[in-house]
Amino acid sequence: MLDIALLLRVLVDAVVAAQNDMGVCDAIERNQPVGKPAVMSAPHLPKVAGIDPAEDVSAHTVPTLPGIPAPPGGPGAPIQDRLAGWVSDLTTLHELTERLARTDALDAALREVLRAGAALVGARRGMAVLEPADGHGPVTTVGLGLAHSELGHIETVPRSATSYGRILEGLPDPVAVPDLFRDEELDPRHREVAARLGYAASYAVPLATEAAGKLGAVVWLYDEPAEPDERRRHLMGLYGRYAAEHLARLLELARGRATMATLAEELLPSRLPRVPGVRLAARHRTSAAGGGDWYDALALPEGALGLAVGSVSGSGPSALAAMGRLRASLRAYAVMEGEDPVAVLSDLELLLRLTEPARSATALFAYLEPVGGAGGSGPACGAGRRKLVLAGAGHTPPLIVGEHRTEYVETSLSAPLGMLACWEAPSVELVPEPGETVLFYTDGLLRRTGEPMDRAFARLHTAAATVPRADRDTPDAVADHVLRALLPGAPDSPGTAGGPRTGAGRGDGNDEDVVLLAARFE
Repeated sequence: MLDIALLLRVLVDAVVAAQNDMGVCDAIERNQPVGKPAVMSAPHLPKVAGIDPAEDVSAHTVPTLPGIPAPPGGPGAPIQDRLAGWVSDLTTLHELTERLARTDALDAALREVLRAGAALVGARRGMAVLEPADGHGPVTTVGLGLAHSELGHIETVPRSATSYGRILEGLPDPVAVPDLFRDEELDPRHREVAARLGYAASYAVPLATEAAGKLGAVVWLYDEPAEPDERRRHLMGLYGRYAAEHLARLLELARGRATMATLAEELLPSRLPRVPGVRLAARHRTSAAGGGDWYDALALPEGALGLAVGSVSGSGPSALAAMGRLRASLRAYAVMEGEDPVAVLSDLELLLRLTEPARSATALFAYLEPVGGAGGSGPACGAGRRKLVLAGAGHTPPLIVGEHRTEYVETSLSAPLGMLACWEAPSVELVPEPGETVLFYTDGLLRRTGEPMDRAFARLHTAAATVPRADRDTPDAVADHVLRALLPGAPDSPGTAGGPRTGAGRGDGNDEDVVLLAARFE
């Protein structure tokens, strides 16, 4: 029987148990004892346990406990040092994968993969290309230590001449180019770009899973001729497999969000009507889960106009489908009896109870009378002024924005549709002044602020009151100013001026749709 010191036996048992728990017990067989890794081009690599080339492996050895004699130096000392290195490597992988697991968006995950990989392979700069092999996108490129223009320079090199390009074209294994300028077959354009950007070597790995196939590639760039040793490549391989699985999950989520945003956009008006005396603008941002917030603007007979906003309870495809049915029904009721908003919402409530008994909804419908209507020709209305009659069912009140006032419309309290056996609430009449803008919105705009509702209403009022005078001439400018003031971190959504704009959620924890409909009166 071998006479092995007690401390060494404890270390061996602990390391084997830890490796079995983490699923990487093959690390003992695949790692070979190595000396100091070659010095890479990055002079100040992140000091990650087990990866710092300046740190001697023996420095990670567990110190001798007081009162316990140290094991004799002999055959056990190299084994103990090797085990300490394996423990350090496992700790490093654990820390890096935990940081990656905390990312919830593709761009953030790709940047984390670049940073972690740079520490593992000993590089300073890199580039990640997400390009799923199934062709369904999204396609994106992220850089580490490279400006946008520098990424553009690299992308001018023919793909077949780059290491990451060969992986994207089908090569399944990592590609190391230890010295670009000694490669006689190097493409002249690649040589020119490498010299301009100052890198002399590269190491590229694929991002792929068995289920999703190839997702993309990552390449790290060295300032001097270099390549990672076997130990670093093995650690990068372990990390890369986990990173690919994580990216595949995020890719599936991103595609689902894009699908939900597309469905919501198709269910909403493709364009806003043109009605004399009124200009319209709409903004719509879909949450990550896909909610049921909606808006509508409908040109009615004799030059009248119907405006509506609403929100269906729930999220996901079922909520979107219910929203589409509810909006289509409201349009039909508006054509038949739009001059009476209470009747429109009453019919909508009856339909909801019959067809969607387990769902509730809030809605607001406003009817703008035709030019020269009864409300517009009376003494209470000046020349060109038109009366707006509206009714709401559990919905947030509209906000009037003008040169002389910024105030909420006083609407009566009412329950959402589907909450009571019979819904009914009185309508409210409003006569906007020329130059004023009426904002209709859903409560998602308030909830995304993260404030209590009373403070969110105050913030909305402040945002509307501080619209610059030059921006008050167009409803688009008013709507954009309000959104920037309330949601400063949200990106602008694509769209056309005066028409609907939509945008998918970014995984920022704001699981609320946002709808804002602005009507400016001339």
